[in-house]
Amino acid sequence: MSCAVWVPLLVPFIAAPTARRAAAYLSPRHAVVLLTTAALLPAATSSAALALLAVPGASYLPTVAALGELVRPLSLGPPPVTVAVALAAGGVLAWRAGLVAVAARRDRAELRRARAAVGGTAGELAVLRRARPDAYALPGRPGRIVVTTGMLRALEPDERAALFAHERAHLRGRHHRVLVAVELAALCHPALRTLGEPVGYALERAADEAAAAAVGDRRLVARAIARAALAARAASAPARPDRPRAALGMNAGPVPRRVAALLDTPPGAPSTRRPAGRLVVAALVICLTVSGATALDAVEDLHGHVEMAQGQNLTR
Repeated sequence: MSCAVWVPLLVPFIAAPTARRAAAYLSPRHAVVLLTTAALLPAATSSAALALLAVPGASYLPTVAALGELVRPLSLGPPPVTVAVALAAGGVLAWRAGLVAVAARRDRAELRRARAAVGGTAGELAVLRRARPDAYALPGRPGRIVVTTGMLRALEPDERAALFAHERAHLRGRHHRVLVAVELAALCHPALRTLGEPVGYALERAADEAAAAAVGDRRLVARAIARAALAARAASAPARPDRPRAALGMNAGPVPRRVAALLDTPPGAPSTRRPAGRLVVAALVICLTVSGATALDAVEDLHGHVEMAQGQNLTR
């Protein structure tokens, strides 16, 4: 098998920091798309590369050889090296798959517990009688805006409207799916873990902008975010574990940066860094393209080796 199979395992170390930098030049909505792609594609190609590395060693097993109708086993070189690489790659792949399965099950369980805590009351808004200020978008069918009585007391009526618009944007955009997908992708390759924080920030910024458009006042949304965060931080009541990891809320993330972004230049204004931004985005696109192309090349190369191991194309 060619050396191309190793490229998808190395690309995430370049793609992740490039994606973080590129996101700074984009609108929140476009940053979400870019960061999500930069997480999912390398996760898929690096996992595929591990699977491709495991196949030649597995071909030494009689059952695998019989299923593949192989006359002789595949090889990456000397048999001990081929088997050792396959064992390592297969072990890592199985370990990562187990982590993904456990995390997916945990997220589903957290959402079920949160829905049970909210109860089956009708309507979009679910009010919990708790002193600690908190609010978040709880996904489901239907999605709910969960807010505590402590948070309602901490905000003015117009600020509550901004909060509800923010959480509604999370539900409408199904932002929890993006957050979970990036979390699971990060379990497939260690370099992708650094994308979790910027994705969360981009999702909150996208909801901030949607709320600003809904209420027509960016300063109001900024004030609501700041007051909600301060109220939650100053609360003496202990936090409860009902809020699932996949639930996004107005008082989450780097609040000072979000407030500053809302009070700064309005979206769509010219950016002096736009040429640099185009270069960084182009570099990321190249990284992702190389990762995908090399993974496909490795698949084709393995297919050729399988044909040769089956006794076909012996003149290759």
